[in-house]
Amino acid sequence: MPSNGKKFPEKVKKEGCAVRIFKAGSVPGKRLVERLKRRGQKIPARLERGVRRILAEVRRRGDEALVDYTRRFDCPNFEVAQLRVREEEIFEAYREVSPEILSALRLAIRNVEEFHRRQLSSSWFYTRPEGVFLGQMVRPVSSAGLYVPGGAGGETPLISTVVMTAVPARVAGVPRVAMVSPPNREGRLHPALLVAAAECGVTEIYRVGSAWAIAALAYGTETIRSVSVIAGPGNIYVTVAKKLLYGEVGVDLVAGPSEVLIVADESASAEHLAWDLLAQAEHDPLATALLLTPSGRLARKVKEALLRALERLPRREIAEAALKGQGGILVTRDLEEALELANAIAPEHLELAVADPFALLPRVKNAGAVFLGGGTPEALGDYVAGPNHVLPTMGAARFASALSVEVFLRRISLLSYGPEALAWEGEAAVRLAETEGLFAHAEAVRVRLKSP
Repeated sequence: MPSNGKKFPEKVKKEGCAVRIFKAGSVPGKRLVERLKRRGQKIPARLERGVRRILAEVRRRGDEALVDYTRRFDCPNFEVAQLRVREEEIFEAYREVSPEILSALRLAIRNVEEFHRRQLSSSWFYTRPEGVFLGQMVRPVSSAGLYVPGGAGGETPLISTVVMTAVPARVAGVPRVAMVSPPNREGRLHPALLVAAAECGVTEIYRVGSAWAIAALAYGTETIRSVSVIAGPGNIYVTVAKKLLYGEVGVDLVAGPSEVLIVADESASAEHLAWDLLAQAEHDPLATALLLTPSGRLARKVKEALLRALERLPRREIAEAALKGQGGILVTRDLEEALELANAIAPEHLELAVADPFALLPRVKNAGAVFLGGGTPEALGDYVAGPNHVLPTMGAARFASALSVEVFLRRISLLSYGPEALAWEGEAAVRLAETEGLFAHAEAVRVRLKSP
């Protein structure tokens, strides 16, 4: 049960491009759309049983279980003393991160913070003339746990995930923010991860990953205290653990593989579109990368551009597996049909690479994030733009939203009735309670109405 990714296909055909071009109204095109509309991640029963065992082991054995799992899957010589990152290690990490990376990181943090501060909601109150005081008090959760995937055994630090999860928690005012991430084989976390966590105000950092890290955040161990909310993306084991532990702890999203759907017209650059498709496809063999366009000419040019781009792509096998499995180019009747299909698929990322993207924007109903115009690649949103890149996948954009400050806030309702207000509205409450057959509810109001 790896903490740093999924098992990739052993062989992917090298000849040609795996992307296919379909007419949207053809049988293969309709079949692809239907498959994408039903792409909800099915959890194999065997995998769920395995995750349940992990959760139970961590709850029963605490740190001992964390060390055992980490030795088995990440770092063979791992010791319990390595679980928590010491402050001296963070100071040392600053020496290993270049000024250029630190500057880029701080730019991203500023932009993400500026965007998320606009999501803050305030407490509010109002009164009614008969003597009723009502309101809503907004308070941050007491603690948050952030999961940051390892990324190729720790060699590709996902510092953007640190920013996208920690900054909203900090903006919300969460006093305790704990981050977990799997160590590499030497038992280390990448220096850039440590620096990003420090810059974002993370208060605790732990070297632990996969389902056992989620269990530790939910239940607590001797070293890791439990948290109120867990946020952040992860592999299938992390996803299942979050799903199973919801209720024991709050979670942000139950997310699946990355997705991009591009709606494009003749004004778009084929080369730009090819790289935007590959930017998602290189994430994961199960990623979705789909182009919808009314232009057959553009479709052919994008396929040719993909062939050229794949020759330069270090993660070619992963990208080709994604393009072959969940990718494609659909030629639609017009942009109207393209938008209809996009809304039905409800993608994580929707790019409108058209001449007038703002004219199409009112027709967008279902998407995690929308990127307007050919000069706005999805990759900007992953790093520096400001909106969160932890987004609903697998069609959940029909009802779910991006990770936001709200995930780390609670809304507490406030009620106060004076004697006159009770006399004015109490009888109505009694009648409704009696209609529902709840005698004690009715009596709780009635005895107060009888009191002098």
